[in-house]
Amino acid sequence: MPPTTTFSEGLPIREYILVALISAAVTFLLTGVVRRFAIKIGAIANPRARDVHVAPIPRMGGVGIYLGVVAGMVLALHLPVLRRGFDFSYDSLGVLIAAGLIVLIGALDDRFELDAWTKLAGQIMCAGILVIFGVQWFVFWVPWGGHGDSLGQVIVLDKNQGALLTVILVVVMVNAMNFVDGLDGLAGGLGFIAAAATCAFSLGLLANSNGDVGTHPPALIAATLAGACLGFLPYNFQPAKIFMGDSGSMMIGLMLASASTSASGKISYNRYGASDSLALLSPLLVMAAVLFVPMLDLLMAVVRRTRRGESPFAADKMHLHHRLLEIGHSHRRAVLLIYLWAGLLAFGAVSVTLFNSVAVLWFFGLGLVVAVAVSVVPRLRARNQGVPK
Repeated sequence: MPPTTTFSEGLPIREYILVALISAAVTFLLTGVVRRFAIKIGAIANPRARDVHVAPIPRMGGVGIYLGVVAGMVLALHLPVLRRGFDFSYDSLGVLIAAGLIVLIGALDDRFELDAWTKLAGQIMCAGILVIFGVQWFVFWVPWGGHGDSLGQVIVLDKNQGALLTVILVVVMVNAMNFVDGLDGLAGGLGFIAAAATCAFSLGLLANSNGDVGTHPPALIAATLAGACLGFLPYNFQPAKIFMGDSGSMMIGLMLASASTSASGKISYNRYGASDSLALLSPLLVMAAVLFVPMLDLLMAVVRRTRRGESPFAADKMHLHHRLLEIGHSHRRAVLLIYLWAGLLAFGAVSVTLFNSVAVLWFFGLGLVVAVAVSVVPRLRARNQGVPK
């Protein structure tokens, strides 16, 4: 694991906000240019049987998202506190290179429709680049196997184990975000929510680590991605003017996996005691929460297609967002509902690590009741009216 280096300038909240805003602004300004370029070269999503859009729409919007991320990273290099993170870690540089390569692969797919195995090989290659630059798991805590009064144990991974775990996480997350990208604004909004939650968790680590410079990269990766996704949403929310395509969904998945790995896979567990079991579990809880919606959709799709004897990569019209449309939700309401569930899970997990657990559980329970209620209202209304569903 890279050596830990600290400084005492305090928590640079304003710098992270500025970086996120610049990423959002650059993405918003350049996505229109990318849209015209996509139309010119023929990167168009024509309606298919499983799609919900009825008119051809340009894709390749991931290029605009990536340019916003690059702008945010370049700005961070010139800010007094955030630039120190580049001096002691190559995580951000590795993410930029890997994300740029996966955007290129996705852009080629947006234009020429690459086969699934070619994209999988590209995803593994990009994950390998992350590992080369040090973005990988080194340790993690499990709540069993402790001795004496210690709760749980820290498992130290060797390079091969850490690299394999990182590659698996990246590939799974990339495909999860790709699978969930089926409604206007859905993947972009989930990317924003997940990145914002990961950034909040990373800032919590930073606040509790006396300025450990090693905690800056995950927060920076998440902040730039959150800003870029936010800047893209005005073009992508229903009715969409451009789709992010595989160039965007795969990049968002890779960056979320990178931020989670950089935050959780290198955390120092030495400062925690047995009474901090929830804090020790929090990296895994936060990561599981921010990935829950796309991962659930991915798992259901793989099981469903495998049982039918089809390839796990075969397309269908039975994703979570399709089911919400079937029970009576409008396009926008279905997207907002998935936002609600993802935000509730992600920020609920983050809040438990930062605030009083009892208060958080009360708010989470109330939010859960509201989410369930608004999700089933169309079905209940249809039953009351005698409409079969």
